[in-house]
Amino acid sequence: MDGEAGRRVVDPLADISPELGHQVAARAFGEMYDRPALPPRDRQLVTLGMLTALGGCEPQLEVHINAVLNVGLTPDEIVEALLHSAVYCGMPKALNATFVAKRVLGERGLLPQPSEDRQG
Repeated sequence: MDGEAGRRVVDPLADISPELGHQVAARAFGEMYDRPALPPRDRQLVTLGMLTALGGCEPQLEVHINAVLNVGLTPDEIVEALLHSAVYCGMPKALNATFVAKRVLGERGLLPQPSEDRQG
């Protein structure tokens, strides 16, 4: 689900805490994402909201924005979810999350195109 972005989280732990890397992969992604009640797309959408609400999780948001793209959310849906979070999490947290999304979407050549119905 996370591909290279996930490896960039786990691999650097190999020399200091390989068990933490294992727990991230096995529990957070293995056990939790294997549960049948929510599809991965929905789990990732919830994760975006929670990481945005927590704040200070920009490196983890980068991983999960990549993951949410990998499980089917569109760039417009990501932007809309982060806009929605501003009401409940506050503008600074929504801004930080949106800037992470902008970086990830830009790297992947997926930045949404401005339209007339968007207000800037």
